[in-house]
Amino acid sequence: MLQVPSSEAAPLKLRVGCLELFTAFCSVGLSGFGGVLPWARRMLVEQRRWLTDEEFTNIVSLCQFLPGPNITSVSICVGARFAGLRGAIAAVSGILFVPVIIVILLAMLYDAYGHIGPVQDAFRGVSSAAAGLIVAMAIKMAYPLHRSIHAMVFMACAIAAVLVLKLPLIWILLTLVPPSIAASWIMRR
Repeated sequence: MLQVPSSEAAPLKLRVGCLELFTAFCSVGLSGFGGVLPWARRMLVEQRRWLTDEEFTNIVSLCQFLPGPNITSVSICVGARFAGLRGAIAAVSGILFVPVIIVILLAMLYDAYGHIGPVQDAFRGVSSAAAGLIVAMAIKMAYPLHRSIHAMVFMACAIAAVLVLKLPLIWILLTLVPPSIAASWIMRR
């Protein structure tokens, strides 16, 4: 059985400074790159308790619509929430600082050694691990929604549209977002 940590254990932190935002997101950037959303969720919801499960899911859902990497948009939203424009700049700087340096170094190494078989095998292994982390994060993010029938219906429709019908994401969003918002609005009334 999947164990999901309770986010009701301690009160949420309401005030976060720019330095704390920078170092927190910098630690997420150090944890991995090319798929750090699971680490960001763990840091924001479970460790630092800056957001609830539902707030994190809502922020990630919003950031799906924004251009660029989701984690960058999440860092901007979280930074702005706690410290305004300066917080947004601090958080996005923190999330990007280490990965930019790592990518530059890896590009130099790959240019020199990328043609070697074991190096290519290592890259395939890393991509498999990243896929597993994304699936695990999706399960954790979906867990708070398991009691909401309408959320589960829309989630099932979206998964079916992607996996079975192989529809483009833009058409899935344009089709499912308006009725999803309407259903959520009706359910809250």
